[in-house]
Amino acid sequence: MTRGPLLRPEPAGAEFLTLLTPPDWGTIFGGAGPLELELGSGAGAFALGYAARHPAVRYVAIEWRKKYARELEHRARARGLTNLRVVEADARAVIPRLFAPGSLSAIHLQFPDPWWKRAHRKRAILTPAFATLLLGLAAQGAAFDLRTDVRSRAEEMLATLEAAGWHNPLGPGRFHPADPDDVPSSRERRYLETGEPVYRARLVKR
Repeated sequence: MTRGPLLRPEPAGAEFLTLLTPPDWGTIFGGAGPLELELGSGAGAFALGYAARHPAVRYVAIEWRKKYARELEHRARARGLTNLRVVEADARAVIPRLFAPGSLSAIHLQFPDPWWKRAHRKRAILTPAFATLLLGLAAQGAAFDLRTDVRSRAEEMLATLEAAGWHNPLGPGRFHPADPDDVPSSRERRYLETGEPVYRARLVKR
């Protein structure tokens, strides 16, 4: 049985992978608007729903699994979402080259792999150094949208973000309630239907 989408032949966002300095996103998207980033878009339900609901937002989704990145790009094109770009790459490797300091209006990180095994923890994306890097790329007032279903990882990531300088409006270590206006990913939608917990935080750069 095939797991996930089939691998499409065309790479997603190949034009961005060789850049050494941030591109002119205004030219790429054909206009100005808030520039937002998603770290690990997975199957892409959130990216598609969010870009459709917020057409003025210029949305960049980065996903290292080729089949998911290419499928998301294909679905975005099929739906005519000109405000969504997909890059198949390791976010940690390309983000410092794709975004200028103070350029991001929001960053989304939803249900990242928990990497249960100690030997695999080095693969976790939200390290102290990376959280600090992202803070530098964020504009004043930018939001960090964090969601996960693993409480221990939620607490760890929240502490990492707060230590890096991201401000929690509800107070250190506090999670945020669900917002009925939020766009849910396919995974979060299942949890909402079954009543299973989702740990959310919406931090800001002051």
